[in-house]
Amino acid sequence: MEKFAQALNDLGRLLLGRYGGSYAALVESAHGCAATLVEKLAAMPFFEDVAMWRSRKVPFYKRAQLMAADLALAFGNQGWGKFRDLDELTIFADNLVPHVLRIDGVLAYDGQLAGQIEREELIPSGSDAEVEIRACAVHAVELLVKDIRAAGQAATSASLDFLLYNRGQSSPHYKSAKPRHRTRTVFY
Repeated sequence: MEKFAQALNDLGRLLLGRYGGSYAALVESAHGCAATLVEKLAAMPFFEDVAMWRSRKVPFYKRAQLMAADLALAFGNQGWGKFRDLDELTIFADNLVPHVLRIDGVLAYDGQLAGQIEREELIPSGSDAEVEIRACAVHAVELLVKDIRAAGQAATSASLDFLLYNRGQSSPHYKSAKPRHRTRTVFY
């Protein structure tokens, strides 16, 4: 609860300090650009989802991207939910989508990592293993989207994330087949 309170206080400070206390003003300041909204939200620590991997920055921005996608869904891609670049969002990398991809045979983990996950050991937030799991899920979905589009079908990473996430949430197969990676983090 302390982290939720901190996140809400961060949002309140951002809104009061930069947007006259108006959430609508924050969204409107993005001028219909999801990437701009993500950048503005990343000013808050719990939205600044950028990991370091071997001295390289790896931006995930799960919660910030999800905010733009949720606004689009809630407002039917109109008004505060109209973003011209939604198709440029990646998946909202957490621990469920990589798990679904693993169970479906799209991702494979080395023996040591698979063992840690199956023993339900914590994978530290920002560790090489955690960053690699999330980054490989992003990459795999980007390749799937490319193949779907090449076959003449419409697809975005966000829409595929929605399908994979709901598949993992609704099917007992994914919940009981194998454990998913466990990470304590504010980012998902």
